[in-house]
Amino acid sequence: MKILALETSAKAVSAAVAEDGKILCCGYQDTGLTHSRTLMPIVEGILKNTELTVSQMDAIAVAVGPGSFTGIRIGVAAAKGLAFAADKPTVGVSTLAAMARNVAFADGFIVCAMDARRSQIYNALFSARDGVLTRLTPDRAISLEEVAAEVTAMGASQITLVGDGAALCQAHFQHAGIPCRLAPPHLVMQNASSVALEALELAKNGGLQSAQSLQPAYLRPPHAVKLKDRM
Repeated sequence: MKILALETSAKAVSAAVAEDGKILCCGYQDTGLTHSRTLMPIVEGILKNTELTVSQMDAIAVAVGPGSFTGIRIGVAAAKGLAFAADKPTVGVSTLAAMARNVAFADGFIVCAMDARRSQIYNALFSARDGVLTRLTPDRAISLEEVAAEVTAMGASQITLVGDGAALCQAHFQHAGIPCRLAPPHLVMQNASSVALEALELAKNGGLQSAQSLQPAYLRPPHAVKLKDRM
């Protein structure tokens, strides 16, 4: 199964092509330029380098959130457009589940963390054993204090932190006396390669959907919406 995967949920942007769980080509950029400028050139580059086309893909996968509202909208819109034009199904992938797959080899607990601001992180907890991930919590917006209390209550050991909020989480955990480790530098950030691998698992279990039905997963409304409601 060939999958074109997109990841635009944070500051970095990436795209990857995978076939049957093997990453054929990937592109990653974290230069501060907007995803609307960088995503499609990356997609075009990896397709050219693999001598493949969108029409040869079996599915288009994208990280649907949580994460940056603007970034998620760009990624989901791009995935819908590519899939609709080529009449291909899509796979919506949790950003947090994809980043957990970065470190599925690290037996123990995996704490996925994205800086959600407002004293919260976007988070999900997983356990990993022999490369198999088990989800322990749903995706949620939660405070660092609550996550620390939760992993302590679970008696979590061998904690690996992953995501663009991992360093923030590590500082809080260390202050609370919770032993933990950051994922290796090349695996700590979200990336499209892991989106592709997570999408393959979802596709095997009925996770394919139409381009029209693909939707973002924000977890909470944008700050501007909250301000409007208060006004």
